[in-house]
Amino acid sequence: MMFEQPTFFENEVSLPLAARLRPQTLDEYCGQKHLLGEGKVLRRLIESDNIGSMIFWGPPGVGKTTLARIIANRTKANFIDFSAVTSGIKEIKQVMEQAEKNRRFGERTILFVDEIHRFNKAQQDAFLPFVEKGSIILIGATTENPSFEVNGALLSRCKVFVLQALTVDDLKELLTRAVKDPRGFGGQKVDIADDLIEAIAVFANGDARSALSTLEMAVLNGDVADDGTVTVTRENLEQCTSKKSLLYDKTGEEHYNIISALHKSMRNSDPDAAVYWLARMLEAGEDPLYIARRVTRFASEDVGLADPKALEIAVAAYQACHFIGMPECSVHLTEAVVYLSLAPKSNSCDVAYMRAKEDALNTIAEPVPLVIRNAPTRLMRELDYGKGYVYAHDTEDKLSSMQCLPDSLKDRVYYSPTEQGVEGRFKTRLAEIKRWKREHPDK
Repeated sequence: MMFEQPTFFENEVSLPLAARLRPQTLDEYCGQKHLLGEGKVLRRLIESDNIGSMIFWGPPGVGKTTLARIIANRTKANFIDFSAVTSGIKEIKQVMEQAEKNRRFGERTILFVDEIHRFNKAQQDAFLPFVEKGSIILIGATTENPSFEVNGALLSRCKVFVLQALTVDDLKELLTRAVKDPRGFGGQKVDIADDLIEAIAVFANGDARSALSTLEMAVLNGDVADDGTVTVTRENLEQCTSKKSLLYDKTGEEHYNIISALHKSMRNSDPDAAVYWLARMLEAGEDPLYIARRVTRFASEDVGLADPKALEIAVAAYQACHFIGMPECSVHLTEAVVYLSLAPKSNSCDVAYMRAKEDALNTIAEPVPLVIRNAPTRLMRELDYGKGYVYAHDTEDKLSSMQCLPDSLKDRVYYSPTEQGVEGRFKTRLAEIKRWKREHPDK
């Protein structure tokens, strides 16, 4: 017996394209190869109908609800679809009573809770005893980090599967299938160029539902020929998205040209140009996390110790992008880009690493000086591991003249601070340290 609510399992008239094309089997499912590829753990669990309590965590439109539907189609258990948006404690109790009756008759009950993060603590607690005694197998879906949004006791009894945003290739495969599949536009003559398919995939930003909705709108607004052929043009697509800059290849030359333009504008301390190139990318559907990663790299590569706070702001912007996504996170990226544009510049850390990298590659077998080796065993101590080591905190000046580089590199200089911004203080401090070591060679 199944507890009935209006669900995604109901038949509807004139379903949107995304609903018509919802995969019915694992073979139709798009993306998440790390979980559902041949031999992967989640695929084995579903195919063997050996599902345990689990939570699907991922951004919108990546297939969380679809996976629940596939499980419902395959399982021999009673499957209950439950919405955290429309249900409260009363509905939970009704479902639990039915699940308990099923258990007494030896029947399993799988309870799918969409948007489980919307349940408060009391509502989540109502599930716990039934999960513990096996009355229900809980499958939750959430776009929020379950570590923060799901009760610890409940979370500890669930396996968390992280679903990733779909790649451009995943979405291109999905859109191509939508054009050919009878459930999509396979019964019509639809002419859409490959570059427009890719443009839609880029615009969707990892969201299958968004990709299919955009395709559907483009086809419905396409140019219809006398023979019934629908042609989707670039102009049609731009009108549907209202974004002409959207149509660029995220993996092609223009992608790299624009990220280069952003990087060089910040390096040139031009916040206006930097914000413009940022907007070009975001409005074209670029992944904000990609931009945030590049901005974080810039914070250390081009600002570095001239303003150490730059890295904090860049990382905070990345976290904001991760937590709230587009379009809201555009302001966080703008704040970071403007700050980095105006910050004093120093590439001394990047230069230091590249110098050290060259020596590391050419002296890969260079031994660690005995004085700074760890000596956890008696044998190591007998071999002079750690002999003569000076614990800097025990000294008056918190310094020692120990040699920490291999003999062949003992005078090598990698880090050469500039006088830009805060790094001027680091330069002064480094000079003081080197002078002290020259004056106290035996300490």
